[in-house]
Amino acid sequence: MEIYPAVATLSALAHVGRLSAFRLLVQAGSQGLPAGEIARRLDILPNTLSSHLAILDQAGLAHARREGRSIIYTADYDAMQRLLGFLLEDCCNGAPEICRPLSDMLSKAAHCDGTCLTELETA
Repeated sequence: MEIYPAVATLSALAHVGRLSAFRLLVQAGSQGLPAGEIARRLDILPNTLSSHLAILDQAGLAHARREGRSIIYTADYDAMQRLLGFLLEDCCNGAPEICRPLSDMLSKAAHCDGTCLTELETA
């Protein structure tokens, strides 16, 4: 990932509502969540949530699919991985102890079963 796409991706996450929605989608896993359920869980007005989800979609962090009358949103884990990789690609510079806590979190996330996000927050 280059710096300008990274800035655009980080910008999409730089809002409490969007970051909360993205984290909820990450927790939901590949099955995703209907827009209405996201709005209920986050206590966000549906039209406000729609704007947030559109920005996440534009940044490539979330995607929508229609299932009957519902629109289901999912996180794009590849986009998240690219962003994290960009942020960590020059980590440590010869001092691995600096990145060891990050490495431990990433290792734990690699074995995530959908419940690990809250566990990572306490690490």
